[in-house]
Amino acid sequence: MCGRYASYLPAEAIAELFKVSGPLPNIAPSWNVAPTQGALVVRRHPETGERRLDILQWGLVPHFTKDLKAARKPINARSETAAASGMFRGAFAARRCLVPADAFYEWKVLPDGTKQPYAIARRDGAPMAFAGLWEGWRSPEGEALRTFAILTTSANATMAELHDRMPVIVEQADWPLWLGETPGDPASLLHPAAEDVVKSWPVARRVGNVRNNDAALLEAVAA
Repeated sequence: MCGRYASYLPAEAIAELFKVSGPLPNIAPSWNVAPTQGALVVRRHPETGERRLDILQWGLVPHFTKDLKAARKPINARSETAAASGMFRGAFAARRCLVPADAFYEWKVLPDGTKQPYAIARRDGAPMAFAGLWEGWRSPEGEALRTFAILTTSANATMAELHDRMPVIVEQADWPLWLGETPGDPASLLHPAAEDVVKSWPVARRVGNVRNNDAALLEAVAA
């Protein structure tokens, strides 16, 4: 499960890291990206083959959706079944993307039944690149909407202390394969991060409120 994450690097820094082309979107940094919000996504342009950085809405709407209000809009897709799922099959085959993230949050259930939020980030301090799927949808009136979902997999040992799932983190060497720039099997990348890749620490419960959005959300607190 991945239901909140931080993406605060400026678009210019993300563009340099991911080697994207084209105009850069204007988006404010966020330490508490939540479902239905817009977020930065790296995609491969289907005609030019260039990497582009765009703002997409978190919560995937398949192109065949008839009723937008009644649509499920999943924020996550299970990596074990995405390639065969009617909801995600088309996107997995042709519309894979990378979702830059500086950290993500997970909630650990404590013995007293309360939940303690934790932040998870790379040990090396680099941004993460989640494996994502994107879709374009258009209403009968011509309204266009571009959305995405984050692929999840089973937890590694670090994450298993908090939750049984984690986002699929794509290493930089594998970005071309995931984006379809080089031949290979993208499904081979859908596995938990190696044990030395991520670290976690407890953070304040105020992260649970989407209206709280500041750098202090990532400060460590006593568990």
